[in-house]
Amino acid sequence: MMKHSCSILLLMFFLFAGCSGKNVEKTGKEHALNRQLKIGLVFDVGGRGDKSFNDSAYNGLELAKQKHGITFLYVEPQGEGADREAALRQMAADPDIGLIIGVGLLFSDDITAIAAEFPDKKFACIDYIPKHGVSIPNNLQGLVFEEKKGSYLAGALAGLVTKTKTVGFIGGMESNIIKKFETGFIEGVHSVNPAVRVISGYIGMTGAAFANPAKGKELALGQYGRGADIVYQAAGASGLGVIEAARESKRLVICTDRDQEAEAPGFVLSSMIKAVDRAVLKTVENVLDGSFKGGGVSVFGLSDRYTDYVYNNKNASLIGVKNHEQVEEIRKKIVEGKIVVDETAVGQ
Repeated sequence: MMKHSCSILLLMFFLFAGCSGKNVEKTGKEHALNRQLKIGLVFDVGGRGDKSFNDSAYNGLELAKQKHGITFLYVEPQGEGADREAALRQMAADPDIGLIIGVGLLFSDDITAIAAEFPDKKFACIDYIPKHGVSIPNNLQGLVFEEKKGSYLAGALAGLVTKTKTVGFIGGMESNIIKKFETGFIEGVHSVNPAVRVISGYIGMTGAAFANPAKGKELALGQYGRGADIVYQAAGASGLGVIEAARESKRLVICTDRDQEAEAPGFVLSSMIKAVDRAVLKTVENVLDGSFKGGGVSVFGLSDRYTDYVYNNKNASLIGVKNHEQVEEIRKKIVEGKIVVDETAVGQ
């Protein structure tokens, strides 16, 4: 009986050891794949150093590199970004690159076409806009945020804080997605104070509007001069000019995409943040674990705070506890569907 029991124990040991060996081998292969994953990123107009949208995407790849050991390379757009199609194609033709990311809505058409040409590659596009009547390729995933809902919160905040009862909005390129920022902001302002006047302006009609800080500053100075004490900017690198105008005018600015308080301490009321870095990291992890799903759009919204606004010890005194509590209550009602903010509606 003792001998029989020992045989069983010995057999179990070998089975366990064999399984463990397979797991170690599998884990080793997974780590090797992680190290082998190479990602190509093409920046939006304004490029790296905008301290906003592009920098957030870059930070997402840095996080993926630190956490998972991936490698990446990036391309800066030239001028108004007319070479983005060539840059995407160059990335797709590189046999070592497994995932190509386009940063910004301007990539939508080009990345859709190129993804269809390179079905063995994976693609992702931040702020992707599907083209009516055109299917999204199975290897392309659009990454979008609830910027209208986030802008609604920014508007509510401005409506509660303003003392002059006049606030401003400055957008970069006049387009549907930036219109969502504007209309969400206006709706939010009027939800808490219908008497507040909103002055709106856009920097331009092309992608270059996201890379013109001088024009952003000029528009902001004009809005502050007309009585606005808070300006909400959704203008990429051009927003740096708006921040400069706020500092010079000693007025307040609400920024976008990233927390930009460090650019003008004491003058940044808040920032409507889109966690592009976390969305990029999540997309990379989906590729690594095999859960990447193309052919559609993934929404990174208010409910899990991928879309959010900044409230911390640096701006709490500017916002005020009661105002923060009121905006949080509005946020809760939007998430619960008690306040409806239609992300598809861009007109006002």
